[in-house]
Amino acid sequence: MSTAASLPGSAPILLPITGMSCASCVSRVEKALKAVPGVHGAEVNLATEQASVSLDAAVGIQALASAVQRAGYGLDSTERTLKVEGMTCASCVARVEKALLKVPGVMQASVNLATEKATVQALSTVSDSALRTAIEKAGYGTAPDDAEARPAATRRLPDWWPVALSALLTVPLVAPMLLQLIGIGWMLGGWWQLALASPIQFWLGARFYIAGWKALRAKTGNMDLLVALGTSAAYGLSVYLMAGHGPHGMPHLYFEASAAVITLVLLGKWLEVRAKRQTTDAIRALNALRPSTARVRREGLELEVPVEHVRIGDVVIVRPGDRVAVDGEVIEGRSHVDESLITGESRPVTKAVGDRVTGGSVNSEGLLAVKTLAIGSETTLARVIRLVESAQAAKAPVQRLVDRVSAVFVPVVLGIALVTLLAWLAVAGNVEQALVNAVAVLVIACPCALGLATPTAIMVGTGVAARHGILIKDAQALEVAHAVNVVAFDKTGTLTAGRPSLVAVEPASGASRDELLEAAAALQMTSTHPLASAVLDQARSDRLAFVAADAGTALPGRGVKGTVRGQEFVLGNGRLLHELGAQAGELFERAAKLERQGNTISWLILKREAGPQVLGMLAFGDALKPSARAAVQRLQAQGIRTALLTGDNRGSADFVGRELGIDEVHAEVLPGDKAAVVQQLRARGSIVAMVGDGINDAPALAAADVGIAMSTGTDVAMETAGITLMRGDPLLVADALDISLRTWSKIRQNLGWAFGYNIVGIPLATMGLLSPVIAGAAMAFSSVSVVSNALTLRRWRSAATGTGAKP
Repeated sequence: MSTAASLPGSAPILLPITGMSCASCVSRVEKALKAVPGVHGAEVNLATEQASVSLDAAVGIQALASAVQRAGYGLDSTERTLKVEGMTCASCVARVEKALLKVPGVMQASVNLATEKATVQALSTVSDSALRTAIEKAGYGTAPDDAEARPAATRRLPDWWPVALSALLTVPLVAPMLLQLIGIGWMLGGWWQLALASPIQFWLGARFYIAGWKALRAKTGNMDLLVALGTSAAYGLSVYLMAGHGPHGMPHLYFEASAAVITLVLLGKWLEVRAKRQTTDAIRALNALRPSTARVRREGLELEVPVEHVRIGDVVIVRPGDRVAVDGEVIEGRSHVDESLITGESRPVTKAVGDRVTGGSVNSEGLLAVKTLAIGSETTLARVIRLVESAQAAKAPVQRLVDRVSAVFVPVVLGIALVTLLAWLAVAGNVEQALVNAVAVLVIACPCALGLATPTAIMVGTGVAARHGILIKDAQALEVAHAVNVVAFDKTGTLTAGRPSLVAVEPASGASRDELLEAAAALQMTSTHPLASAVLDQARSDRLAFVAADAGTALPGRGVKGTVRGQEFVLGNGRLLHELGAQAGELFERAAKLERQGNTISWLILKREAGPQVLGMLAFGDALKPSARAAVQRLQAQGIRTALLTGDNRGSADFVGRELGIDEVHAEVLPGDKAAVVQQLRARGSIVAMVGDGINDAPALAAADVGIAMSTGTDVAMETAGITLMRGDPLLVADALDISLRTWSKIRQNLGWAFGYNIVGIPLATMGLLSPVIAGAAMAFSSVSVVSNALTLRRWRSAATGTGAKP
């Protein structure tokens, strides 16, 4: 992603400020802005919430944003997506980004050649029309981002007709060359050659002149300019030779070279467009899951309404075979639901009263009544689509190298072509030969492959991953994940089912089981922790009478405390027991045995003036996920070490570590300390991926090189992580790293081919070893091969499901 380096001109710029509430806010913001070097003046209007700033051209908008943030306020900015038409190569991308960054108020701009979209981060005061004007001045067209989603205008001719017509006109021109290979000497008359080549050059090839002229007006170059110059030189040389030849003999003309190059380039672009369409299959497949209507039960009647008219709380009726229109909770019925295109789960999932269903999934055999919990952009499907689109539009860090090269590529090629022309004139003294070799240099040096190498691989890789329930948030996560050599797992909900049950209630001497359980339930009434649910379920099953504790407070990483019937209780783990100085007494051996069996122990402690008294303990068991061991083994087979980070007791943590074969175990780790353990792992030189699902895992997910969150956990974890797994299956961790590795491999292959093609092709052309026709064919092949190589990722198979990408 490119970032604006400076603001053009010294005219005042309007900054929309957020968070101001009084006159003192105004003075603070003005003072902060005036302190920025290069700012001549700043005037803030509280009513409009805008700052008018006069500044030098060298002052970057990021410097202004930082100053406002240091003052405790923010800049109101938005992200826009624009469809860009007419881009053909990597230099086009660089030119559009440069044009957008010149618009005052634009903070960042990233253009993707494969999706033909520009993503712009700009102040809210910047209008879309200003962005479109900048793109158009750079020589390109714009369209609304949803243009491709709208029905296409009816076409009288298929999109391949220019290629077919150009090929039809070119065949008679190249036929003599082909016939000569089998000993047949035949030459088409010069006037016939001119008649066939002219419509190819100036009608079918007009797009190259138009785009090349726009590039020249923008004082830059692109692939179209190279093609236009090269073919015009070959065509012009042929016309010159025709005009100068006498009545005797026919000189060799080069109409076939110019015509064949244009035909091959048109063919290559058509094949490239067809292949690029396949890279967006994932987005189209996800968009196709969105139902347009829903059956809503209102006032006892079932009405079919547009899905955008459904409201939160509405009861939606889902018949067998229908797609679920909203995210919601089943309140009536039982059925199986196919969620494969959303979560990657290959088998239909049983849904009954109380279960959640996801919009876009398909109901199998039963009638379901679903209470609407999320609609529109807040549904799981909408969030999935946004994440995939964001990842496909983003640039991988490796793309920065390509951007730097492409920025100077065309001028360098033009220089090489000129040197080739002059050198051949000096050495051979043959204008005809010198011009043909210079034309070959112009034609073969196409930067299309450079521009497509990275984004096509990312688009296919993230699309395939999404179909298997792996959401990759950005290209950076994809690029880093391939190098991961340590995976750190949270325990509860990640490697275990996350639904612990109460396996033992052990009161101390002088206390009863019911008293122990009743007090524990009172303390856990307001908690959402899985252990709390287990306590409450058991207390309700035993029909105990309890009410929520007064002044209930969570003790992060330790437990909870509160007042029950006037007495202060604490319920927590072994760390809390030691911090309070309480003694386990006769329960110590029993607790140690339960811990060695993999159970989690909580102690109920009564706080008294005479000292804390242990009233008993609760033991919780949480089954390991069926695929947990296979996931660890698969990672280790790939040469990746595994670690367990848990706040649970040492005995339970060691038990899980032994059962799964995990390489290292870190037990009794507080939530805030998990990030520190991750940093320690990174300090060893490891590339660390952290896998978790809870709020307490968020710092560790952020601290890791790559954060991987389970979607079965909290939203906080998913927002922090770079990769989200749509199913709570640990095997998907290995799948995510594998698809990252394969995508990165394709990026390297594509860049190797794109750079290698030019490194080999241009010298051969300068030495006169490539004809313009062969150069044109190679140029067309380079772009198609890069996209086709990326498309082979669609054959990737998931180890978690044993299936390949769905068509």
